[in-house]
Formats: sequence, C-alpha cells, structure tokens
Amino acid sequence: MEQMGFSVCCLSCDAPDIAGSQRCRDCISSHVKVRDKISSGVAISKADRLSREFITMLANPGDFIENTVHSETMSYYKSLIDKHQGKSQPKTADEVRQRFELQRNKSQKSLIRDVANNRKRSNQVLNSEDIEELLSKISDKNPEASESYWEELLEDVNELLDED
Repeated sequence: MEQMGFSVCCLSCDAPDIAGSQRCRDCISSHVKVRDKISSGVAISKADRLSREFITMLANPGDFIENTVHSETMSYYKSLIDKHQGKSQPKTADEVRQRFELQRNKSQKSLIRDVANNRKRSNQVLNSEDIEELLSKISDKNPEASESYWEELLEDVNELLDED
C-alpha cells in the first residue's frame, strides 16, 4: 500500500495488519483500481495533475520532506508510516551512530552489477556484418521520424500549458 500512496488507509484501518489477509487483499485490489484510474492517460485538467502529484507525494513522503510547502505534513506522515512499520527514529547519539554503521555495512545491491557479474563471457569476436546489425538496432535509422516526434511532443506540452 505504501508504494501506491495509500498507507494512510492502513494507518486508520481497524483490521489486524496481517499481510495476505482477505481484508488487505480487498483493500489493495480496490486501491490498485483507483491508482490506475488516476494515473491512466494524459492529465488533462488541473485536478488530474493535482491528484497525480498527491499520489506521488503520499507514495514517497520522504522525498518531500525538504519541500517548503509540504515538509511538515510529509515529515509527520513519514513518521506515522515508520511507526506503523515498527521503525523508530534514533533518540540518542549512540543510536544515530549505530544506524549509520548499519547503513555503511549494508551490502549495496545493483541490478546492473549483478547482471554483469552473472553474465557468461564470450570470446567470440563479431564480424563487421554483425556489428553493423547491432548498431542499426540501437541507432536511429530515420532521424526525420524522431524530429517529428519531438515536434509533436512539444506541441502537446504547449497545448497543456495553454490550458492553464
């Protein structure tokens, strides 16, 4: 629920917080529908843009703690979520040091590094035809098409800005 921006529902729910329970599945299912409805398609009105911004803020309250307008509310909301999940803020300097030490010693995961480390090495050398084929797949063969794409995108953005 937190990733969808609906943690506030869990915080105010009277049902036991048991992952996989029928009540949780029902709530998650209905919230997925709401989130998909809010975020589908192009945001046409100010209300559409505001609702998307609101969901983004609720899904990642820690990212908006520095926000001059919403910092107090997002800090409070983040603390409620942390408390609900059994996390607490360190209260002493010793606890802060321990928290930093845990973070330092935590293994850093990287999908790119993991894939690269698990990739089988090949000693096969590609011939010029294979190289050309690969380059054609990753390069833009039709620059005029990409230019028109950007022009259309800019027109759409300008139309949206004119609506305001």
